[in-house]
Amino acid sequence: MFTKIRNILAQFFNNSRTINNEPLNKVSLIVIIIVDIFILINVFTGLEDISRWHLSPYQAYPCYSEWENYQKQSDKNKDYDMIISSVPLNNNQPQFQAEYQQQEIGHLGKVSEICINYAELKDRLNNNLNQKNITNINLRQEKINQLEQANINIRNQYDSTLLEKIAGQSSEKSINQVSAEKAKQDLDKNQQQIGQIKQEINNLKNQLLTKPESLNFLSFIKDENKFTAVKQGYERASFWYPSIQLTFQSIFLLPLIIIALLVYRISQSRGYGLIGLISWHLLVIFLIPLVLKVLEFLQVGVVFQFLLSVVNKLLGGLLFLISYVYILLIPLIGFGIIKFFQGVVFNSKVQAAKRVQKSQCINCGKTLKSNNAHCPHCGYYQYIECHNCHNLTYKKLPYCYHCGTEQNSSQIQDVGSVDNK
Repeated sequence: MFTKIRNILAQFFNNSRTINNEPLNKVSLIVIIIVDIFILINVFTGLEDISRWHLSPYQAYPCYSEWENYQKQSDKNKDYDMIISSVPLNNNQPQFQAEYQQQEIGHLGKVSEICINYAELKDRLNNNLNQKNITNINLRQEKINQLEQANINIRNQYDSTLLEKIAGQSSEKSINQVSAEKAKQDLDKNQQQIGQIKQEINNLKNQLLTKPESLNFLSFIKDENKFTAVKQGYERASFWYPSIQLTFQSIFLLPLIIIALLVYRISQSRGYGLIGLISWHLLVIFLIPLVLKVLEFLQVGVVFQFLLSVVNKLLGGLLFLISYVYILLIPLIGFGIIKFFQGVVFNSKVQAAKRVQKSQCINCGKTLKSNNAHCPHCGYYQYIECHNCHNLTYKKLPYCYHCGTEQNSSQIQDVGSVDNK
C-alpha cells in the first residue's frame, strides 16, 4: 500500500515539473509557480463571489435577529426600546424597507414578505413628531444625569460639613463652601426636580407608545404566528444555505476541471509537453479548492476595476465571471513566458552544447569522465548514431563531429534505445 502511495506521489511530482520527461528549468518553474498562486487566488475569489450569489439566511430574513432579541427580553421597557431603535435621529439613514429590498439586487432569492411588512411598519414610526418626542426625552434624561451628579457632589460636601459641625469646628475654618443646611436644601430641591422630569419623561414615553403607528408595530411584533413563520423560514434557510453554496461553487469549478482534464489528455496523446504541464497544474489548482469546499461543507488594479465595471453593467451581480477572465488570461501569459525561456533562454540544444564543452551530462549537467557513454548520475545515454556516417555523435548537437552532417531530429536513431531493446 505504501509503495503504491509512493508511486502515485512520484508520478504527481514528475507531472508537475517535467516537460516530455525533461526537467523544467528553474526560471520556468518559478514562473509557473507564480502563475499557480495567482490563479489559485482568483479561483478562491470567484468561489467567494459565487457563494454569495444566493441570499444568505440573514439577508433573506433581516428582521429575525432583532425580532428574536425582542421576544427573549423580559424588561418592562422593551416596547419603548424597540420603538426608539426604529426611529433613528439621523435623517440621512435609508428607510428600513428600502434597505431590506436592496438585499435582492444582484442576488438570487427573495427577502421574506413578513420582514418587508415589518420594515414598512418601522418606517412609519420614523416621522418628525416621534423624532421630536424622542429628542425631548433624551434632553430630559441628560438633565436628570446632571442633577444626579450634582447631588453626588453635594452629598460628599454635606457629609464632611456635618462631621465638622459635630466636632464643633467653626464655619470659618471649614474646608467646604456649602453649609450643611444649604446642602440639605439643594439636595431636596434637586430630588424634587428629578421627580418632576421623570414624570415628564413617562408622559412623553406614553405618548410615543400610544401613537397609532406604534400600536400597529407593537401588535405586529407580538403576533406569535408571524414570528414563528419567520423563525422557521430562517432555520430552514440556515439548514440549506451550505448546500446551496457548495452547489454554486461546484458549478463554478466543474467546467474548469473538465476543460483542464480534456486539454491535459489531448496534450499527452499528441506530445504537447508544455501545454500538458500547464493543464496539469491547472487541474491540480482547480481540484484543491473543490476538495477544501467539500471538506468545509462536511463540517487589484486598473484592469480588475475595468472588468468589474463592465461585468457589473452587463451582468449585474455576476461579478464572479471576472475570475473566469483572469483564469483564462493568466495561463496564456504564463504559457508565453515559459515558451520564451524554454525555447530561447534555456534552449535544450544550447544547454547541450555548453555541457559537452564542459564534459558534463547532456541531461543533468553532472561532470562525466571521458569514457562514460551513460551518465552515472541519471543514466542518460549521451550519443546518437549519425544517419550519414553511422558513427556515434553527441545528442542534441546540430552537426556530427565525425562527418559534419547536420543532424535532423526526424532522421536520428537513438542508439541507446536500440541497445536497450
